[in-house]
Amino acid sequence: MRRQINAGGVLIGGGAPVTVQSMCDTDTRDTAATLAQIRALHEAGCELLRVAVPDGDAAAALKTITNDSPVPVVADIHFDYRLAVASARNGAAKVRINPGNIGSRAKVREVVNACAARGIPIRIGVNGGSVKRELLEKLGLREAMLQSGLEQAGMLEEMGFSDICLSFKASNVADTVAVNRMAAAAMDYPLHLGVTETGTNGVIKSAAGIGALLLDGIGDTIRVSLTAPPEEEVRVGVALLKAVGLRKGGAEIISCPTCARRGIDVVSLAREAEEKLADIKVPMKIAVMGCAVNGPGEARHADIGVAGGKDGEAVLFRGGEVIKKIPGHEIVTVLVEEARRWESSHC
Repeated sequence: MRRQINAGGVLIGGGAPVTVQSMCDTDTRDTAATLAQIRALHEAGCELLRVAVPDGDAAAALKTITNDSPVPVVADIHFDYRLAVASARNGAAKVRINPGNIGSRAKVREVVNACAARGIPIRIGVNGGSVKRELLEKLGLREAMLQSGLEQAGMLEEMGFSDICLSFKASNVADTVAVNRMAAAAMDYPLHLGVTETGTNGVIKSAAGIGALLLDGIGDTIRVSLTAPPEEEVRVGVALLKAVGLRKGGAEIISCPTCARRGIDVVSLAREAEEKLADIKVPMKIAVMGCAVNGPGEARHADIGVAGGKDGEAVLFRGGEVIKKIPGHEIVTVLVEEARRWESSHC
């Protein structure tokens, strides 16, 4: 079993549930905007939130942010050890650094001492694009990333600090999966998973990379990196955990891929139902199927569902048994009402 760290009350590793992270895209110095975004991300399901700390003003703003944030806040630090020290003093629940760009061992020790004094864990972030050239030339990307993380963790261990989490992220899915599998076999630190610089295919790359590792039993916390608003990162992260069976709760919409047999507009109905049932908390499987072939029979495992019929009508079914017919203009309304009744009876 992996070691466990505690980031402001959020447990990572050691058998704790896999958590969802994201990162604010607001100016950290603007505390009102940053806290507003943190609250929105928390509402979407974010359990740990990272903010950029590029200067002293941002580090000072952390005091207000961490006092009012509904979730633990992670300080993202590059180059200047003094910003890490200030962040620790101002309430950061975790500090993310790359010891290789902090500078001398004396500067790294200052960060370690500040975190150790307050029980703050450190995440060592290893990115494929920032590995030392000599390591790359000698070992190749995957082994170089692994060795870089091991060396940097070893430096902290030599200083008596073991409250460590590591991440190994590349923009290539295959490299990310491979190096994390290697890391899981070589160390017992908790692993933060993510595919970085995913571009416009971020959801696909993240699902492939993070999903493959989670199905291997690897990973203790995730961040889905998207070129999109951070709320979308959280929604995808939560959905990903549900897809691999690591998160329960809420309405899961299942729907057929559609074909010429469909009697209803499956795509728009499924999306509308998902939007209107986004606040469901009880685990529930809801089917939107195009025809009787894919309806109550194939979707019998759904708690409730609809299937297209003639002339744009549909049938409502529960546990595979047809309850009634629904006129086309009432499909979503009836489905939502039935879902609310099912939720009330299973609270």
